[in-house]
Amino acid sequence: MVTVIDPQLAGVSGNMMVGALIDLGAHPERTAEVMEDAASHFGGADVDVSEVKRAGIRATYVDVRADESLSIGYMEFLKLLERISHPALDDEMLSMARAVFHTIAQAEASVHGVRLDDVHFHEVGAADAVADVMGAVFAYFDLNLHRDDVYTLPVAVGGGLVRGAHGLTPVPAPATTEILRGFPVTGGPSEFELATPTGSALLVNMVRGHRRFFPPMEIQAAGYGAGTMDPEFPNILRIVRGSEAVPHDRVVLLETNVDHLSGEVLGNIFERLMDAGALDVTLTPVIMKKNRPGQLIRVICRENEYEGVLRSIFSETGTLGVRIFPQVHRGVLERRVMEAQVDIKGRRTARFKVGLMGSRVLNARIEYEDARRISLETGIPLRDVIEMAEKQFRDLKLNDSPEDDLAED
Repeated sequence: MVTVIDPQLAGVSGNMMVGALIDLGAHPERTAEVMEDAASHFGGADVDVSEVKRAGIRATYVDVRADESLSIGYMEFLKLLERISHPALDDEMLSMARAVFHTIAQAEASVHGVRLDDVHFHEVGAADAVADVMGAVFAYFDLNLHRDDVYTLPVAVGGGLVRGAHGLTPVPAPATTEILRGFPVTGGPSEFELATPTGSALLVNMVRGHRRFFPPMEIQAAGYGAGTMDPEFPNILRIVRGSEAVPHDRVVLLETNVDHLSGEVLGNIFERLMDAGALDVTLTPVIMKKNRPGQLIRVICRENEYEGVLRSIFSETGTLGVRIFPQVHRGVLERRVMEAQVDIKGRRTARFKVGLMGSRVLNARIEYEDARRISLETGIPLRDVIEMAEKQFRDLKLNDSPEDDLAED
């Protein structure tokens, strides 16, 4: 499954994240119960889940009313966090919640130039922020999104100035800027804060990467979480979930039967057709009319190049007719090349052709020239080199995210 968090219009805050996840299908009463229980260790809060409209779009709004606001050191905060033991929360959920708060603490330490142990939480120490994080984490796991490929689109951060514990600061707030480092952001469309530290920390811990646009997918559900303010634009966070769609393109399939060409000519036809723009050429033995043995030449090419390929088929084969199948749809995986170290009589670098569906590696094949080179260097038969290298690659890379290691083919 693929899940896309879309904060490109109205940014992201803690309660918007909770609202969007509930709207996507997370259990509303259980989520609110988890939030209130977590907040009780930090002064208490009341949680109300309702349906609202923002600029005419229906969304789920989570209103968290904290009884008091704490100013607390990070280490003391962690001790209080350890007291949370609601039966609906398992170790994996609590670990993610700690990671979210650790992200915020690291950002604060960087902004203020202090050690992590000396970080002092202000707004994030409030019961409402704790409720937001625990509610969002619970809802995330309740939907099993931790098993999905989750991405974010660019984050709208707003603009102008915001008043916090340290006075006026520019938008995005310094802590938010640190948290979103490495993620695409966009200013506006308002002159107030859209991306909060809590919402941003949740976001970066929930996703495995970012995308400029939606990836290929078949949409199955969408959830909308409302922000507190109701400006002229839809103040909502959208989360879209669906299944991975196999990318496809349109090609032309050309076919002809021949029974008069020698092996040498047929071999030369491969190169000439590829040079003319063919994407693939195959020869298949067939029995033609009058029981004559022949060859079926099948060529795949792009729509805008098929006329040149067609002329080459006529000129190279002497055939009197070619069957044309226009606008054939061809399913294609994204193809890239990855370099990896394999251990075959020592560490050696090899390139692998990798087929990707979204971010998932479906297959990988070592490049022939690299396999041949390793075979010559080691004296190991080529087929054994291929088998060993591809097994090592699968063991090392198949479950890893390819985003940082792949180069376009």
